Amino acid sequence: MKPESSYDTYRSKLAKIADLGFAGAVLGWDQQVYMPKNGARARGRQLATLSTLGHEMFTDGGFGSLLDRLESSAELNSEQRINVALTRKDFERKKKYPDAFVEKMSLVTSEAFGAWHEARTKKDFSIFKPLLEQIVQLKREETRLLGYTHHPYEALLEDYEPGLTVAKIDEVFDRVRKELFPYIRQILSRPQPDHSFLMKHYPKAKQWTFSEKMVRQMGYDFDSGRADDAPHPFCTTFGPGDVRITLRSDEHEFTMMLFAAIHEAGHGLYELGLPLEEHYGLPLGSALSLAFHESQSRFWENNIARSLPYWKANYPVLQQEFPENLASVPLDAFYRGVNRIEPSFIRVEADELTYHAHIYIRYLIEKALIEGSIEVADVPRVWNDRYEEFLGIRPSNDSEGCLQDIHWSYGSFGYFPTYSFGSFYAAQLAAAMKKQISGFDGLVEQGNLAPILEWLRTKVHSKGRSLNSEELLIQTTGKGLDVGDFMDYAKSKYGSIYGL
Repeated sequence: MKPESSYDTYRSKLAKIADLGFAGAVLGWDQQVYMPKNGARARGRQLATLSTLGHEMFTDGGFGSLLDRLESSAELNSEQRINVALTRKDFERKKKYPDAFVEKMSLVTSEAFGAWHEARTKKDFSIFKPLLEQIVQLKREETRLLGYTHHPYEALLEDYEPGLTVAKIDEVFDRVRKELFPYIRQILSRPQPDHSFLMKHYPKAKQWTFSEKMVRQMGYDFDSGRADDAPHPFCTTFGPGDVRITLRSDEHEFTMMLFAAIHEAGHGLYELGLPLEEHYGLPLGSALSLAFHESQSRFWENNIARSLPYWKANYPVLQQEFPENLASVPLDAFYRGVNRIEPSFIRVEADELTYHAHIYIRYLIEKALIEGSIEVADVPRVWNDRYEEFLGIRPSNDSEGCLQDIHWSYGSFGYFPTYSFGSFYAAQLAAAMKKQISGFDGLVEQGNLAPILEWLRTKVHSKGRSLNSEELLIQTTGKGLDVGDFMDYAKSKYGSIYGL
């Protein structure tokens, strides 16, 4: 068989596996957006079937032999070699999972979503606890199946940020504890900006009218996506030209929908910018990592949409939408209000600085659960104690405490650290952009975000998985991860806001 036709066979196989994965994404999206409660059990079985079929197709011996032939071929071009090498890495990892394990995990997590949603609604962790116990046991088993060198949690990190270690996370968060947390305490010692105008009545439909304008301004294409309500905001991809976002809102908390829309549209822009059509189902058509994915959403949400130049462009439009609430609020007061730093219980609504305490707490709990130093029954107590330790507040119920995030119901252990790393990547990318894009702040002030999106398309999105995170940071910014860029950004911005 000629190398070209072998590669065609390889592409065709991965395209079929991608079809199954995207079909599962459609079912998963519907599960959160439209599916009636009583459909949960059947939906769990359907998702488990698709997951198992995809796993069986990817890990069968014939596919391994095909990869062997391709790796020994001298006729593949550089892109083809990258695809094959990354697929080999994925193949070696995934073949460690027995089919029965994949099916069990899918069934349990599908059931767990419904239990989590009910528990969150009723503010009762005990409803979710039995399913979470099953998930934690499965995740511990997963670390044994995969193997690890230093800490079992690292086996799970590999799915979200390849190469990231517990030692590296601890090193980064040690700096956060020593530099960021004391700076937050300095900020909290200063008079707080007024933000009462954000808590007035903002009708949901009018909130979306403005939010839609803002995500269109970013470049999100509604011919290639849509937005719907869900209990937890997320972004999902069904294939080339179909990237969905979901939001949630509160008619007495204006920023909830807006920043959720901008955040999720940031994820959507990354997905729409990947060379997925050219490399359908292949590594080069896939996102680099969850941390880099998060860098895109955090960049748009914080470095752009919480900046003063952004609101110079857009605040007059917002005032026209809500004159009764904002006509008498000056631009500077609004800017300070949307950047108020204040400890809070809900991660997705947290300001951009205390946000990292939320992530650190989740990381500590996840690591402890996986290593077995705490059990699921301990989670509410440990969660509440950590919030009191790091943020000086204690949740009054499980919904504003350990039930607020959806991730554990999906079995997504190892995900949370990518949120902080994504923020640090975003600050580093923003610092590089300001040097490389002439008149950066002026463009934002004019509402002209197209050059910024083009920079990201060229330097980040189009790369797929061709580089790892450290390599891409070096290529785009001239250095590997440097938390100093985030700290410089934080101190410059909030020093001005709070007079520090």
